Amino acid sequence: MQFCIAIVIQLLLFGSQRDVKAQQVTNVLTVRNNWKTGKWGFLWFCPTGYAKGFKLKVEPYQGSFRDDSSLNGISLLCSDGKVISSTVGMYGNWSKEILCKSGFLTAFALRVSPYKLFYDNTGANNIKFRCTNGDELEGTGHPWGKYTPWSDSCTGRGICGIQTKMDNEVAIMDRTQLNNVQFFCCR
Repeated sequence: MQFCIAIVIQLLLFGSQRDVKAQQVTNVLTVRNNWKTGKWGFLWFCPTGYAKGFKLKVEPYQGSFRDDSSLNGISLLCSDGKVISSTVGMYGNWSKEILCKSGFLTAFALRVSPYKLFYDNTGANNIKFRCTNGDELEGTGHPWGKYTPWSDSCTGRGICGIQTKMDNEVAIMDRTQLNNVQFFCCR
């Protein structure tokens, strides 16, 4: 119920393409990663169709005694040719597109470093997706941390929306950027 209320409020406030898919959401894919910091960004949907691939925005390794933010953004490549993203951090570069050979993205796992006091914390570092044809696609992020267990799979046809949890606060000593993500499935 809370999810439906949040979608309705967001649609009333921001409208546009989001209302095309909001009524067709079948389930929300999440993983547990224990990162509490950050704020959920805007929810975006493919105008029509489903996500057939993705690309990542990753800050390169900064070296010893320098701060790394690692994963800064995830873009979904929609089957209608559109590219969508939720909130994106300011560091790093976009990777090349990674696409399902056939079908759509249908589940994910997130590589996350646990919070450590007096260490360089990065939050999320990489992601992998499962396609409807069974293929697994891994992003070009960093190898730090461990992957979460796989999310549930879409009960609809495929992933059609994204919302990221970003810690965009300007920190003096330690900044993370993308700390969590959830994906929306449509019929």
